[in-house]
Amino acid sequence: MSLAENIQKVKVEIAAAAREVGRVPEEITLVAATKTQSDETIRAAIAAGITACGENRVQEMTAHLDADAYVGVQLHFIGHLQTNKVNKVVGRVDLIESVDSLRLLEAIEKQAAKLDLVQDILIEVNVGGEESKSGVRADQVETLARKALELPHVRLRGLMAIPPVAGEKGNRGFFREMYQLYVDIKQKMVDNETDINCLSMGMSADYADAVREGATLVRVGTALFGPRPVQAPVD
Repeated sequence: MSLAENIQKVKVEIAAAAREVGRVPEEITLVAATKTQSDETIRAAIAAGITACGENRVQEMTAHLDADAYVGVQLHFIGHLQTNKVNKVVGRVDLIESVDSLRLLEAIEKQAAKLDLVQDILIEVNVGGEESKSGVRADQVETLARKALELPHVRLRGLMAIPPVAGEKGNRGFFREMYQLYVDIKQKMVDNETDINCLSMGMSADYADAVREGATLVRVGTALFGPRPVQAPVD
């Protein structure tokens, strides 16, 4: 199948999953995870209807920005962000999905203040408690969320998670747990309640289940672009 056909297929499946549980398909944004893709492929995806791209690596993102590859769409940073690269991301993306520590949150605030802007963020949650993954524990989310509310140049928009690799039962249990955490945080953050409307979870193998359990953003790469090319060393 072509890239355009893959995009249409994923959109149809997202819409079907949404309607299955009484949701409106327009509530869900398909974020194309463009890791390792070329400028030309990104432009082709946008031409085929993609409205948001997500990048994992600062170096790749910067190169694509310099080439104007993301023109006309939202840009999300979805990978682990080191504090020493915050200045290359803040103000250049619409949403940083992977805020996983107080140190990173404060670095984003400092850079956003320098640029006199407000940076939208999501708090990344390590919902499976995996040592190999970034993200705060579920019981740490409220503390970090309340800190975000205190910062004038950061706007908390919601939560993000990358659950463990699905077993026979899939990831719906983790997605359900994330949705409950999202609802809980939204209710507790009264001063910021209207801004909190993003729950980013679900990737190529499980985005339909994520939609069924309340995701508003799904990050899909392989199902759109096929197997990724061999990666260069991590920047």
